[in-house]
Amino acid sequence: MFVISTRNFPPDVGGIQSLMEGLAKALVNHGPVQVFADSFQDSDKYDENSDLKIERVSGFKIFRKYRKANLVSEFIKNNNIRAIFFDHWKSIENLNENNLKNIPSFCLIHSKEINHTVGTSLNNRMNKALNKSKYIVSNSNFTKDLAVKFGVKKDKIHIINPGTDYPIEINEDDNKKATKLYKDSFPKIITIARLDKRKNHQNILMCIRNLKEKFPKIKYVCIGDGEEKKNLENLKKELNLKNEVVFIDQTDEKYKVALLRNSDLFLMPSIVYKKSVEGFGISFIEAACYGKGSIGGKDGGEQDAIKNNITGYICNGNDLNSIYESIIKFFKDDNYKIFGSNAFEFSKSFKWNKIIKQYLNLI
Repeated sequence: MFVISTRNFPPDVGGIQSLMEGLAKALVNHGPVQVFADSFQDSDKYDENSDLKIERVSGFKIFRKYRKANLVSEFIKNNNIRAIFFDHWKSIENLNENNLKNIPSFCLIHSKEINHTVGTSLNNRMNKALNKSKYIVSNSNFTKDLAVKFGVKKDKIHIINPGTDYPIEINEDDNKKATKLYKDSFPKIITIARLDKRKNHQNILMCIRNLKEKFPKIKYVCIGDGEEKKNLENLKKELNLKNEVVFIDQTDEKYKVALLRNSDLFLMPSIVYKKSVEGFGISFIEAACYGKGSIGGKDGGEQDAIKNNITGYICNGNDLNSIYESIIKFFKDDNYKIFGSNAFEFSKSFKWNKIIKQYLNLI
């Protein structure tokens, strides 16, 4: 029996949510899995349609974490547990270390949640919690280095990149809809990400404006929602990008991937914003699964998800010229087709059936 204790899980949307769902589904192929997850809107509907065994924990957050810890503790006492997995150091924080003594335990780290200055209360709590786990799983080399910087024991950290189940099948209606949106555009550029400062959509829009002269039929599709939505819509108007830029709120998965499959470039030159930084960037791998090269930012773990000059480019997201020149080079002499082919081959190593073996080999 495998156990997963997580604050982040579908139907809630996000990278960690998708990661924990993928981990759970991959583990099912190797034994029964029990998931303990926070309750969200429409959780009941998701759980009814899922093959996973999920117990939801609701109520105020301050009480919920203790209730979940008690449920998990009781469960592992009464069952034969092969391994237990935590999405966040706060998910293991309230468990008694003695209850985990004879169980292989994995706590995943992602970047932002460990970015606490040494000596602060949060940093002390984080390290105390992570010390309870036998294995600390970092999503990238960058996140590992960040963890060590903030006091996490280096010898406990194992780098295991997130996995993906892409590509998924796309029905003909969604494909036609995507083709209609792009029409005869070139290049077709896409970003699928939350609309926040770190994802750097503002600089992307500035570059699209500058690229219009060289690429009169350029089209940029931005899928996502978030606190920067209104600012970005206003910027689109200011830059006169009515025909070049399309914003799409969260949409169904199959239409989203139809737009991705029909694009030429996945663009997300992320930056560091306050304490928030891109720990890995599974979106780059998902794009690669459809044979799409990417351009990402140098600040963070994106260098594990993009092979610079092979599957795309790593640029300086804070420098408009760096983003602009990377896009120009990407489409020079049909380079984008070579990057796409290389990216597709690269993506094969991120399939969940391969990634899960890295976890199982540690048990």
